[in-house]
Amino acid sequence: MPFEILYYFCGKKDFGLKDFGARDSKIDSKDSNISNKNNIKVIESKSQAIKNFRIFINNTELKYYKETPYTAIVYHKPKGELVSKKDSKNRRLIFDSLDSKFAHFMPVGRLDYASEGLLVLSDSKEVVSKLMESSLPRTYIVKIDCKITSKMLDGLENGVSLKDSRGGHSRTKISQMEIPKMEYKIIKNGNFSKLKLTLNEGKNREIRRFFAHFNANVLDLKRVSYGFINLNALPCGKSRYFNKEEYKDLKEFLKLDSIESKKGKI
Repeated sequence: MPFEILYYFCGKKDFGLKDFGARDSKIDSKDSNISNKNNIKVIESKSQAIKNFRIFINNTELKYYKETPYTAIVYHKPKGELVSKKDSKNRRLIFDSLDSKFAHFMPVGRLDYASEGLLVLSDSKEVVSKLMESSLPRTYIVKIDCKITSKMLDGLENGVSLKDSRGGHSRTKISQMEIPKMEYKIIKNGNFSKLKLTLNEGKNREIRRFFAHFNANVLDLKRVSYGFINLNALPCGKSRYFNKEEYKDLKEFLKLDSIESKKGKI
């Protein structure tokens, strides 16, 4: 049976019914509860179904989606800056380096004080929340103070269960943590080793805790990508707006996330 779409023009009595089951767009009076009298107007062009219309399909109203404009930037956070709006110890904050026009922006996740690299910020709570809660891959370049051992590789390939707080913040209350397996590439293996690691979530000091479990210290930790966003050659301490391709990918990501969220509620 053909379904019916009914348009109500907000603030006016004019409305129209269009039977999308027929190519000639004629109204099937048998299937319709509304006849074509009393100056009912049939809307022939879907371009007319703009925000001033209420749209019903089989008596169910479709909510008009208005895309809220947002801005997103990439900041190359240096070591020695806190990802926060304020600090009781008066340490340097990322907003001390960013232009004042970004003062109201929110960071997507955190990079600890001693880490550097890619940090995404946006003026949209939705964008920040969706990116932060996603399983988009986060890629880091990590330097440690020893050789890479077979036990480390086993932990990278299979994950580890941590039973202490080594590698965590000095005031952390997290004493146990499950660290899943990570994708890795060994860049250098020696007295000072370097790896490229990719995670699908960002737990509290996860990488530092991982290597502390094997009695290794992380000397440098730099995030170089976050999903479809890359640091590339952006100088340390500098920021840039998302480019055209990143905005396109972000829009597609938000669209897919919305679809998945709706599926989860069914």
